[in-house]
Amino acid sequence: MEKLMIEGGVKLNGTVRISGAKNSAVALIPATILAETPVTIGGVPNISDVKTLGDLLEELGGAVSFNGQDMTVDPSKMVGMPLPNGKVKKLRASYYLMGAMLGRFKKAVIGLPGGCHLGPRPIDQHIKGFEALGAQVTNEQGALYLRADELRGARIYLDVVSVGATINIMLAAVRAKGRTIIENAAKEPEIIDVATLLTSMGARIKGAGTDVIRIDGVDSLKGCYHSIIPDRIEAGTYMILGAAAGERLLIDNVIPQHMESVIAKLREMGVRIEAQDDQVIVYGGSNFKTVDVKTLVYPGFPTDLQQPFTSLLTKANGTGVVTDTIYGARFKHIDELRRMNAGIKVEGRSAIVSGPVELNGAKVKASDLRAGAALVIAGLMANGITEVTGLEHIDRGYEDLEEKLRGLGARIWREELTEQEAEQVENA
Repeated sequence: MEKLMIEGGVKLNGTVRISGAKNSAVALIPATILAETPVTIGGVPNISDVKTLGDLLEELGGAVSFNGQDMTVDPSKMVGMPLPNGKVKKLRASYYLMGAMLGRFKKAVIGLPGGCHLGPRPIDQHIKGFEALGAQVTNEQGALYLRADELRGARIYLDVVSVGATINIMLAAVRAKGRTIIENAAKEPEIIDVATLLTSMGARIKGAGTDVIRIDGVDSLKGCYHSIIPDRIEAGTYMILGAAAGERLLIDNVIPQHMESVIAKLREMGVRIEAQDDQVIVYGGSNFKTVDVKTLVYPGFPTDLQQPFTSLLTKANGTGVVTDTIYGARFKHIDELRRMNAGIKVEGRSAIVSGPVELNGAKVKASDLRAGAALVIAGLMANGITEVTGLEHIDRGYEDLEEKLRGLGARIWREELTEQEAEQVENA
């Protein structure tokens, strides 16, 4: 086990290049199951979630290879094997294997998914969609069994806007017979990315990025090359980090239109930002004014940036309220920030942040991926040394975090935990 050591108070400068989107990659990789010839995805981030999914595809009989940032999957010899637990438990996005395997093999056995603990994240809308397409879904001994004689297109209305359900139903529907219409669909850029891959493979999809998606099923899909979109959450993390601890950060490989809600909030605080074609420049500073933030489905403020943004608000003048309408339990980072002298309290689905305060280095633990990002940002702002444990969460979603930060001038490194420290972390 390792800990991340951060010496705070160093102003960051320079250029950072954003990796391929984690939230796209975890859906694009399962989508390759639906093809009958090799699929190459370009720009795949080097993160543990990608490796876990690659291992799962190999368990199904797929051939997975990497060439730099290109990941090639040959699904031709895949079989519809059960994946009851094991690696499935490591990430939430393993549920995309359900839709893809159902679409290709008309059956799937998948252990209930894992990932970050952010409170209840039911998959009832996924199951509703699969059943509408003609599948039988049962929960047997902690695994979901999906079976269908054939899949037929259907009209499916999602009771809540869900990225996961929208993508999963798309995956199952592209090889179903007839037309599927998904109403109240999510509009996230990652959904458009998945639809673009599937279309390149031969699927017939219209309306991705709107709240109504139409899919006309096809008999087979072929391999192709697809380049993944930049990671808007990683980009947002570095924008927040630049405002919090930077002088001038040039963030390269960005689609600014995907970042509009974040750019607007930062500008509202008084942060100077220049948005260009595929770059964003953020100027750090002080004397920011506080703002209220409410997370919403896209194009609203992303729930995945709520935690990093909370760290920035400790630097702002006044009292700001951060409300998460997506995940009610996404405030486990607050206790850790309080260890660092932050003035924050949680009331229901909101965190109330009073500032400005000077953060002090402390020993803190990341409880989930974006909490880890929040603690890294806090550590970069703080006086003294901050020690962050729980790095397995950070490694799930941020490629080369220390290298990128060191390239900006940060003093950041990893150290092995002593046996005593490891025991304390395990028992915390």
